[in-house]
Amino acid sequence: MASLKEIQEYVIELFDTQNFEKQPSMLYTPVQYTMSLGGKRLRPMLLMLATDMFGFDYKQTDNAAIAIELAHNFTLLHDDIMDESPLRRGKPTVYQKFGTDKAILSGDVMLAKAYEYLLKCDAKKNQQLVKTLNSVLIQVMEGQAYDMDFEQRNDVTQKEYITMISLKTSVLLAAALKMGAILADARAEDMNALSEFGLFLGIAFQLQDDILDCWSDLNEFGKVVGSDVVDNKKTILFLTAVEKANDTDATELTNWYLEKTNDFQKKKQRVIELFEKYNVKSDVEQLINNYTNKALESLDKIGVSEDKKENLRQLAKSLINRKK
Repeated sequence: MASLKEIQEYVIELFDTQNFEKQPSMLYTPVQYTMSLGGKRLRPMLLMLATDMFGFDYKQTDNAAIAIELAHNFTLLHDDIMDESPLRRGKPTVYQKFGTDKAILSGDVMLAKAYEYLLKCDAKKNQQLVKTLNSVLIQVMEGQAYDMDFEQRNDVTQKEYITMISLKTSVLLAAALKMGAILADARAEDMNALSEFGLFLGIAFQLQDDILDCWSDLNEFGKVVGSDVVDNKKTILFLTAVEKANDTDATELTNWYLEKTNDFQKKKQRVIELFEKYNVKSDVEQLINNYTNKALESLDKIGVSEDKKENLRQLAKSLINRKK
């Protein structure tokens, strides 16, 4: 069994050596730019960790790993356009650098390429792999639709928000683990428990992202700090603050999310002040701990020895304690 560090290094090298440049350059240069930005490579890493846990050689899963990273980045290209995000991983987003039309087209070809790589995997497992990826991408798009809808609503509940981030973020982590388990011929009950682990971990991961959006350093975080506030995202922080605040503060907070303003700095400052007044960061950190514990409980259900689960335990802890 490989160590977490060995698999992390293998994944990084795998993507560092990939070349997606080809003709026409207007289509593929943005793809190469996107895939060379780095990032955590979390989804391919989870896929390989899953295969390794069940005794399968993770170095034989390159095509599936590349496929899921291409699919993930396809969603980011389109997400950045819809959110008008200027930065991704500390660099200009694709639509900012190359234009919206090229970003849409390059995202589309990344999705097609993802399936192309997936079809290079074991022919006996292709159908199950494609079905898994296709199902989860539909869910991700449903999550994005909810996210956009929530920006226009003033009655979003915490339960609805958790459902949305489960679709938009968690299911792709769960799918990466499931695809690794498929390649390793894992038992159905173990595959389900592993997917559940990914789902709960993904919720905790996104809640941590919500915190980092308000309280982090731009150079570490790689995205504009406070962008969720500027974009009127009804994150768990906002929903918790409105629930805890007195009537005056709840009205003010809601009004900041309703009013059109060009004074984004003032808006971010005042909203975060209200978040801090009601100590919502601490509440969300407790929620993160709860979902992390649920993830680890799901990991306990998997029928392999405890030492084979250690890599995923270590990864879960590192994700929750991350600064970016």
